Amino acid sequence: MVVGKGDEEGNLSDDEVYELSSKALSEINLSGKRVLIISPDHTRTAPMPLFFRLFYDLIGSKPQKMDYLIALGTHPTISDDKINDLFGISAEERKGKFSKISIFNHTWDKPETLKTVGTITADEIEEISGGLMREEVSVDINGIIFDYDYLIICGPVFPHEVVGFSGGNKYFFPGISGPEVLNFFHWLGAVITNPVINGTKDTPVRRVVDKAASFINIPTLCFAMVVTGRGLQGLYIGAPEEAYTRAADLSAKVHIIYKDRAFEKVLSMAPEMYDDIWTAGKCMYKLEPVVADGGELIIYAPHITEVSYTHGKYLDKIGYHTRDY
Repeated sequence: MVVGKGDEEGNLSDDEVYELSSKALSEINLSGKRVLIISPDHTRTAPMPLFFRLFYDLIGSKPQKMDYLIALGTHPTISDDKINDLFGISAEERKGKFSKISIFNHTWDKPETLKTVGTITADEIEEISGGLMREEVSVDINGIIFDYDYLIICGPVFPHEVVGFSGGNKYFFPGISGPEVLNFFHWLGAVITNPVINGTKDTPVRRVVDKAASFINIPTLCFAMVVTGRGLQGLYIGAPEEAYTRAADLSAKVHIIYKDRAFEKVLSMAPEMYDDIWTAGKCMYKLEPVVADGGELIIYAPHITEVSYTHGKYLDKIGYHTRDY
């Protein structure tokens, strides 16, 4: 069952968000449990300050402990100052009022932090990918989740260039996963191509993500948000697959804009939350479908000085190319 509400025209009030969240959380028993909340990083637009305090207010005293793991994927770890900004708390509050809450960065490239939970067989990959690929994929995830009795995914759903729409089980894979499934996931999306994937709810990549998540045997609740420049327009709470589906339906209505023609020149403004071209590439992915053949798309990003903090050494060597290259 999904508890939720969405509005194509307006925002949900804080009272509505608390009411929906309280209703959903009342259905599960967290007393004495160890709870881990999996959150987005600073490159995602979400009202995490609201939800940080909401979880503290609604469940903070019930569990044995309640901590956070930031789903960084391959993004660099973030500093304490950025973590405090992400959750809207001061350094003093973190040391005082919220001192019992630990906040962890995911580190995808440290094998000692990962645990193998299963394997997607070559036959399954071939079927899921429609014959595009046939290989066995080991499914590794941050082992810290096994120190907890209950997982809560909290993050937004947007059209996404690799999986179709973000959110749901994507916070596990690639959010807190190891490199093998993470790399495979991105390569499959790249082979299918961004214009085909972006804004499509059910994709081969999403099916890989959900298959990988099926190996996690820890109870999980997902808070799937739909966020626009206006604010929080939708919140759906339930099992990751179901909450994602409801949120993606609303996201398709409020995030995707259709044009009756293509454009020769497109200027995309990169927000300051993107630290390098690797993440600011989203400015291109979102607009690629409306660029005419032979047209030009410019990413305006005067604050960016690095191609990729994570993958720069490879991109400096081979460049950044289209699939067919």
